[in-house]
Amino acid sequence: MKSKLSDICHYVMGKVDVSELDNSTYISTENMLPDKGGVTEAATLPTIAQTQIYEQEDVLVSNIRPYFKKIWFANRDGGCSNDVLVFRVNEGVEPDFLYYVLADDKFFNYSMATSKGTKMPRGDKKALMEYEVPDLNIDTQRKVASLLGDIDEKIKINNEINKNLEQQMDILYARLFIRNADPAWTTGTISDLGDVVGGSTPSKKVDAYYTDHGIAWITPKDLSRDHSKFLSHGEVDITELGLSKSSTVIMPAGTVLFSSRAPIGYIAIAANELCTNQGFKSVIPHDGIGTAFIYCFLKANLQTIESMASGSTFKEVSGSTMKLVPTVIPDQRTMSQFNEFAMPLLQQQQNLEAENRCLANLRESLLPKLMSGEIDASKLAL
Repeated sequence: MKSKLSDICHYVMGKVDVSELDNSTYISTENMLPDKGGVTEAATLPTIAQTQIYEQEDVLVSNIRPYFKKIWFANRDGGCSNDVLVFRVNEGVEPDFLYYVLADDKFFNYSMATSKGTKMPRGDKKALMEYEVPDLNIDTQRKVASLLGDIDEKIKINNEINKNLEQQMDILYARLFIRNADPAWTTGTISDLGDVVGGSTPSKKVDAYYTDHGIAWITPKDLSRDHSKFLSHGEVDITELGLSKSSTVIMPAGTVLFSSRAPIGYIAIAANELCTNQGFKSVIPHDGIGTAFIYCFLKANLQTIESMASGSTFKEVSGSTMKLVPTVIPDQRTMSQFNEFAMPLLQQQQNLEAENRCLANLRESLLPKLMSGEIDASKLAL
């Protein structure tokens, strides 16, 4: 049997004083992450006196451009912008189950199909409540939520481990190369640490230059959507022909990608051979330097690099400027000490990110089958 979304939840109405909010409790479309990535801290708070309220266990969905799939299961109370829809369960409905109903790609596709506007489509609030949902009893709802929730919990644990590994690496970098830097170390530029490489874009007018499965080609937009530390592919690949008709360069695994404009400062690591568009000034580490050191160096010196950018409308770090970013050249013993500690951490982070992608794919495979009844959740032994 099927029910309507309005049978299991309703829109939350009400206001909260902005003075009661902070950057972690205010949610807008800007700090909701795409592809069901949850939320991050808001950069600013609104200047109005009051805004839409939400409570713990509500489900927040961005109502602008539903194809971005921005959704969050609230783990705290707070407030959000009017462009964020707040759903709350009706009596007899499991909150976690509602989250997974709304996290189904089918819901976002329905939201797009019934949306209003072309340039910036918005979900139709009335139409959304007509969305068909499975009519499951509370015990079955809990089974669905438990199965999918266990997967998400494992992803969360892996992310926390990776965060801890990142902190360990940052602490050692700061201790060895900032607080205890040897005055005898020589000074130089980033070009002494690695080769600075730019990129380019094959003509968008030629379809034959692009493909779904070809040479990995990364843009800053890819880093804005995918917050993984290690990247293997972007939204679209390029063909051998596209590569030959542009000046972009294939770089090896372990290259550190650094976005040089729009915005400056996205940092990631190439998980395999890839190339980029002109929005990057990437660094291929020299022998004996290592990916981990370049990665930490760019993170630690982001403000310095940003201050060297030029441009009246959009700031950009040119290739010639990037090559002149100042640095000290540590002795080989200290560099080896850092790499012996940091490189295994990088490998562990990469492994955990790969595991998370597998888990996310499993979740996305199970979710529509559970919602459609292809998998009878009532028979699950959980």
